[in-house]
Amino acid sequence: MKKYKLYQVDAFTEKLFGGNPAAVCPLNEWLDDNLLQKIAMENNLAETAFYVKRDNRYEIRWFTPNVEVDLCGHATLATAYVLFCHENHKENIIIFHSPRSGELIVSKKADGLTLDFPIDEFCETPISSEITNCFDKKPVEAYKGKTDYMLVYEKETDITDIQPQFGDIAKLKARGVIITARGETVDFVSRFFAPQSGIIEDPVTGSAHTTLTPYWAKKLNKTELSAVQLSERKGYLQCKHTEERVEISGQAKLYMKGEIFI
Repeated sequence: MKKYKLYQVDAFTEKLFGGNPAAVCPLNEWLDDNLLQKIAMENNLAETAFYVKRDNRYEIRWFTPNVEVDLCGHATLATAYVLFCHENHKENIIIFHSPRSGELIVSKKADGLTLDFPIDEFCETPISSEITNCFDKKPVEAYKGKTDYMLVYEKETDITDIQPQFGDIAKLKARGVIITARGETVDFVSRFFAPQSGIIEDPVTGSAHTTLTPYWAKKLNKTELSAVQLSERKGYLQCKHTEERVEISGQAKLYMKGEIFI
């Protein structure tokens, strides 16, 4: 029997029980993929991040309870928090490498942590019946990114009051669906649903902001934006669009540290 460290961190929040909880599991070497998936299923959180240190960088992978995903913002933020605060990473910058998403950089600043991610590539798509079946409100625009659909609505109350049809969302050939509108007190708001990936509604989705940020930066003609993800737990993000990259900033809080025995 072997034991491994396990942390649980609330990401994109200034206080516990807010933001999005992620599990973080440091490893010396990669375990079998099937075992990684079983650990994520046992944790039963939206994401479990695993990392292995390689010289001056860290290989990172992310698993929902059901599948491995290409990119996860909140679990990367949580992993950086663990490295900075609990695993003795000395520098103020962490370089991650994802086999699916390439180089990802996280920097520590006075007011929190900042993710440096590549922007999503997305294009406008027709508002088909498959899309309109997913919600009780029809979007004004629809886009398809590398992994997700993004549906744009007229106002913030559309996002808070909307009724998702999870069975229809699960039929879409995508990781999930982002819904968004211009915010009343912030630049934009959003929610994210991914029942096909084992996540009914994600509390805060950092990776979704690689789509949201360039869209709203162009729409609002500004490069620095404030955002709230309007889940029950809520998440607060500061976003910056820099050509082919997106900076996504937030805070994190440690909830639990323990060990798993396998």
